[in-house]
Amino acid sequence: MKERDFQSEFGKRNKVAGVFELKFCKGTSLPFKSVADHQIKALKDASTDGLYHKISDSPFFKDPAGKMRFTKPKPFDCFYLKNIHAYVVIMWWIPRKKKNVYYIPIARWVGMQSGFNRKSVTETMAEQYSAFTASYLK
Repeated sequence: MKERDFQSEFGKRNKVAGVFELKFCKGTSLPFKSVADHQIKALKDASTDGLYHKISDSPFFKDPAGKMRFTKPKPFDCFYLKNIHAYVVIMWWIPRKKKNVYYIPIARWVGMQSGFNRKSVTETMAEQYSAFTASYLK
């Protein structure tokens, strides 16, 4: 399983409303720096003052092999989100085991990042600080 597989599964299974930064962890911990500063800012903005985003007008893109592909029709031009729940969502992956998914609110993520004397988050910490959890059987 790869992060793109998690993204696909998340899109099918998620029932929580909000904005999300998805992370996929195959090890015992996930570095706090894996959520970039601009992603933290955007999540915080969406959950407080507001975040505006224009969806790209690009009608096509080049895939990794260099072949031109057409994008799906965009649903609308742009959006503005304010006072929306925002989460860092982490899936811990172990082959042939249940996949645990933790929804950590962005304010808690920032608090963990600055309040702990470590550079990464463990699954135990994610479970403790999450607002929601889910398990994927795939």
